[in-house]
Amino acid sequence: MKKTYVIDTNVLIQAPYALDCFEDNNLVIPLVVVEELDGLKKADGEKGANARSAVRTLERYRIQGDLFEGIELESGGILRIEKNFTDVELPGDLPEDKADNRILKVCLGLSKQKESDQNIILVTKDLVLRLKAQIIGIDAQDFITEQITESDAKYTGRCEVYIPEDSIKEFKKKGISLKELYQTDEEGNKQSVQFVENEFVILKADQSTKKTLLGRVSGKKVVPLQYKKSKPYGVKPRNVGQYFLQEALMTDAETAPLVIVKGMAGTAKTFYSLAVGMEKVYNNPTGEYRRIIVCRPNAQFDDDIGFLPGDEQEKIAPLMRPVIDNLEQLLDTDEDNRYEDEMLLSDKIQEVFDRGIIQTEALNFIRGRSIAKTYLIIDEAQNMTPNQVKGIITRAGEGTKIILLGDPNQIDRPFLDEKTNGLSYAAKYMKGSKYCWQITLSADECERSVLAMDAIKRLNSPKE
Repeated sequence: MKKTYVIDTNVLIQAPYALDCFEDNNLVIPLVVVEELDGLKKADGEKGANARSAVRTLERYRIQGDLFEGIELESGGILRIEKNFTDVELPGDLPEDKADNRILKVCLGLSKQKESDQNIILVTKDLVLRLKAQIIGIDAQDFITEQITESDAKYTGRCEVYIPEDSIKEFKKKGISLKELYQTDEEGNKQSVQFVENEFVILKADQSTKKTLLGRVSGKKVVPLQYKKSKPYGVKPRNVGQYFLQEALMTDAETAPLVIVKGMAGTAKTFYSLAVGMEKVYNNPTGEYRRIIVCRPNAQFDDDIGFLPGDEQEKIAPLMRPVIDNLEQLLDTDEDNRYEDEMLLSDKIQEVFDRGIIQTEALNFIRGRSIAKTYLIIDEAQNMTPNQVKGIITRAGEGTKIILLGDPNQIDRPFLDEKTNGLSYAAKYMKGSKYCWQITLSADECERSVLAMDAIKRLNSPKE
């Protein structure tokens, strides 16, 4: 049986293509939603761009007929704008002058129509509005098209398998067939493994647990790491995760143009990404990249950048402080005396920016550009929407390497969560692509400090 979905404004702002995602069901857009889109269409950044996109979609349907009567969609459903039900009464604690409550009046009015035998469902990203809908007996759902599943979230970009002892020499020379690798069940029986392209692999000799090798899935083989002995900008991997991270970052943009790195704070995601970038652009220029661009999305900042004083660099300076912190450690390798001469350290960092080796940009200013031969770091990528991450990845020009860094459990943006953010979305849909390398760094691989490691373990898994 067909359903009738009532669409909230925030759904269209986050996913302007949402009207194409409901199969053959009927869609209702309250008039107040159209009014809100109209008010947002001149906004800066993604919010304004998506509002304009949604308005253009409605205009495309308007010229086909009467949107208030209903327009048939290609999927078989009906799309219409609902302007009635202004006289529907809500509970006294839901004031009628609020836009959200006007949407609720439409839902309630539709559900009370005598000829209506369809299920009325409100679709909104707003948890509070879903709770309000429950008060008046209206079914409400999140927009789940962009959500990842629990299974998707568990993919870490690495696995552990056994390798026959007599195949170790073969692996070191030219790699080993996937068919020769296996895992075991609880009873010790061999099981075949379902590998993913570019998945990193920890290989353990089946006759000697002390022998461990590291590799990566490439086609029908697991091949050894090429950059295991590298020390980009003097940095050496301290754990297995960092060996895998280094491999993904050091590999050229033609082979690995997209790298997705997930991990908690302190796992050196940003630090290692900058180290590799500085090695290739500044320390030993290879000609691969013209520059390093660092972008750090922020929920409120992305919307308000136009109102902040100063030029672009002055506006985004507060967001880039974590980048400066990491550069301080990279540019002064003497850990014991690093901060003795603050002026000299500051001059070194300023030189890197003055020479254009590293550039920092707001996410809004990346939009619409085609970026070539650039080492592009998107830090805190979990605060991007799926639409934003699509815009970034599809803007990659020739020779550009995009690195998405973040922790899906640390969301600062309204209407996003660990299942709907851009980082998780990219990880799901780029999984298995030969152009995408992924790795998730574990809590045990925190290298910030012993306190940071202990806090990550304790505070992210509190016990009663």
